[in-house]
Amino acid sequence: MANTYTQIHIQAIFAVQNRDCIISNSWKDELYKYIMGIIRNNQHKPLVINGMPDHVHVLFGMRASQSLSDLMQDIKGNSSKWINEKRFLRCRFSWQEGFGAFSYSKSQISNVINYINKQEEHHKKKNFSEEYKEFLQAFNIDYDERYVFKPIEI
Repeated sequence: MANTYTQIHIQAIFAVQNRDCIISNSWKDELYKYIMGIIRNNQHKPLVINGMPDHVHVLFGMRASQSLSDLMQDIKGNSSKWINEKRFLRCRFSWQEGFGAFSYSKSQISNVINYINKQEEHHKKKNFSEEYKEFLQAFNIDYDERYVFKPIEI
């Protein structure tokens, strides 16, 4: 789009189906590189990615050339397919339906990068569900408990 200029920074958070803790340290770096490549290939600017065995946080500069929903569908669909083709797991991998997306000003970016890089440290104090609900509350997002990421089924 000619003459379109934007500065939109998005942190997207998405979870493994049923929040199963199955993203392994042995292949998570490959997964993160693959997801960052999807973002780059869609003409957006990947900044940082990290997560836990049950979810991922990714921060990127969003271009106006694509909707956020289309980008997230591409990220989740292609990375699921890639994980399954690589046969990292004995079971079929899928991401849980939906995602969270939160926007930040340029002045907040270094703090968000720091937060994402320290996921392991944050999750020693609170679980994913608590963290995610805090994001929704901090951004004044109305939500229905029935549609927040499903809890781990035991």
